Amino acid sequence: MRSRLMMYSTAPLDDPVGQSLGHHHAHFARRRGQVAVYLPEVATFCAVSADPTGAEWADLARLLGPGELADMFSCPATPPADWEPVFVLEGRQMIRPAGNRPDRRHVETGTDVVELGADSVPEMLDLVARTRPGPFWPRTHELGTYLGIRDNGTLVAMAGERLRPPGWSEISAVCTAPEARGRGYAARLVNALVARIEARHERCFLHVAEANAGAIALYEGLGFQTRKPVTFRGFRTPGQSQPYR
Repeated sequence: MRSRLMMYSTAPLDDPVGQSLGHHHAHFARRRGQVAVYLPEVATFCAVSADPTGAEWADLARLLGPGELADMFSCPATPPADWEPVFVLEGRQMIRPAGNRPDRRHVETGTDVVELGADSVPEMLDLVARTRPGPFWPRTHELGTYLGIRDNGTLVAMAGERLRPPGWSEISAVCTAPEARGRGYAARLVNALVARIEARHERCFLHVAEANAGAIALYEGLGFQTRKPVTFRGFRTPGQSQPYR
């Protein structure tokens, strides 16, 4: 009998932001016409249709406001010429096929993996500022479960769930303080999240920068496989520019 996990389509992963905002994260969405964005303190990601019209770009500009960041994530659509490019980053999308077992060297042990909540936000933001794993805002932790490891009371490693298209949950914000690296904390946290996600009959995926060879090797050791290359892009909406956050 086939596992329920194997029955989930990978199609939602082609538009993970739009699929998340249309389903599990609908309560975090701001909408105008056919476009949607996350609440600004939750995430900066935007969603448009597969072939957006000029009206959709206009709606997105009005939704965000003049001179604001439109984080298109992995969406390949190109905005109008008067939208200023802000960043381009090559990366890959990786999935953990159903039934894959991680490298035994990374099996979680110990009891120091703790769940992080609203009271942990200041130290989570501090760790993110020190390690820069990717976008993380004051309410990002509300998107899913975030786990951490403390050393003498100080948060030194964390990982959590971000995008959540139907049938899937994205592992994100995987980071370890410089002084705590080499102890296997990232692998333990990812394994703990995998166990929770698969226990609710969902599958795991993640995104990683192509230049981050160490992270790619870690995820491969934990059973993840590359699904496809992606390009992350951000643009500034027309109007008076604001400092990039």
